[in-house]
Amino acid sequence: MAEKRKFKKRYCRYCQQKVDFIDYKDLNLLKFSLSERYKIMPRRLTGNCKKHQDMIEVAIKRARQAAFIPYIVDRKRVIENPFELIK
Repeated sequence: MAEKRKFKKRYCRYCQQKVDFIDYKDLNLLKFSLSERYKIMPRRLTGNCKKHQDMIEVAIKRARQAAFIPYIVDRKRVIENPFELIK
């Protein structure tokens, strides 16, 4: 039989902080769920629960529409830390 892998249990950071609503203007909360290319990270990588992942997706999509977060990143002009530009 194959050995069962032992992974560390990931906990939802928003449940630990007891967040009821995620605002699209609060970019410090949103940046933990975005990759370096501004893609939405999946639940299995971030450890978010279903309720907060849905709220994160809606907030990120609203922030993109309001131009707080870019839709895409230019491949030719790579930035080491893109979240410093969001400030």
